[in-house]
Amino acid sequence: MRVAQALSSKQTDEFAKPGRLVEVRFVKGQSLSLTASRLLALMILTAGGDAWRDVPHRMRKADIRRGHKGNERISDMLEELHRTLFAEDDRSWRGRKATRRFSLIQMSKEEVEDEDGAESGWIEWEFTPDARKLIQESETYAVLNRQAVLGFRSSYALKLYEIGALRIHRRQPTWRCDITALRAALGIAPDVYKDFAQLRRKVLQTAKSEIDQLAHFRVEWKETRQGRAVAEVEFRFEAKDAPAQIGTVDELDRHSAGRRARREGTVEQLLIETPDTIAPVGKAKGGTTPGAVARAATDDEPSGERAAEVSSIVKQLAGRMNASDAGPRPKFASFPSGSLRWLGGEEFLAVGRSHGGGWDIDMIAEAYRGHMGDRLAKLSGTKLQKSWQGFCESYVTRKGRPT
Repeated sequence: MRVAQALSSKQTDEFAKPGRLVEVRFVKGQSLSLTASRLLALMILTAGGDAWRDVPHRMRKADIRRGHKGNERISDMLEELHRTLFAEDDRSWRGRKATRRFSLIQMSKEEVEDEDGAESGWIEWEFTPDARKLIQESETYAVLNRQAVLGFRSSYALKLYEIGALRIHRRQPTWRCDITALRAALGIAPDVYKDFAQLRRKVLQTAKSEIDQLAHFRVEWKETRQGRAVAEVEFRFEAKDAPAQIGTVDELDRHSAGRRARREGTVEQLLIETPDTIAPVGKAKGGTTPGAVARAATDDEPSGERAAEVSSIVKQLAGRMNASDAGPRPKFASFPSGSLRWLGGEEFLAVGRSHGGGWDIDMIAEAYRGHMGDRLAKLSGTKLQKSWQGFCESYVTRKGRPT
């Protein structure tokens, strides 16, 4: 709960869910729908470090609805949370092994008269004593991302994401279970996916594809067989490297429309015919660049020889740009020595803007030149492009994003 309080004070998308609440299993034949699972996650997020206290918690309906205009589904979700039972291993009054069954929500109120419009509606709820005790006594926690939780389209993927987030930072980030425990943990009804091949295709593979796209880790699993039947499954959760995590953050910031197509690689690309070369720019005689011309033109009003010199430079540059023997400049032929915003650095500027995380592109370029040294002169073409892009991504990883 101290961790939950600390995360809440930072006002970020991250929140803590108690480990025992993650590991609690559904009673056989019961499970939460995706929308109800999301609502429960939002309740944990909203309650924060006070989730274990015997006090009511409140949340705006607008924070639940997201893009939907109506509130009709909120009542269904609350009722589903009330009637769903969870189970946990316990001891009886005689000290024998027992199964304890309980619900998580004991009371909820939903405003039905929104005098100021739908945006002003609120809900109020209280956790059951069993739920509060479970939350208070939990010694482990999973750090979840609100955008990721709301981005999942499979309730099984969301549940496996929570299990992975609970284990990712352990010395052995694995979870091993038999098929019965797997079905209970994910809430898979006993009458569906009876064949493991179906369960693998419809549940595990779907969950993996979503987790690999939206979570800060990846998931793999290994099946152990007894004869021809799968007896156990061992899941392994592996943290993503820095470039992959940046890609995940970018994906979470994008609209959910088209997310599945991007995941499956079936996005239709808009192709615009562009040459692999840049229109010739060239330097004026004596190595004068357009930047030099710009600086000269912005100096004090030229007069006499100074004015004649500026006029000559402009004419030479214009003549060079229009010369019949000035061939096109290959893209990424060499890294510019000056500002990437000058003519001749367009392709490098575009890469910096896409992968530089909002930092000043010329500042990254200066750091890149210092990092590469003499090696920079040996790179060109695709190798130079990938080297520059990789440095921009690593720069953001080291520095974070500018505030």
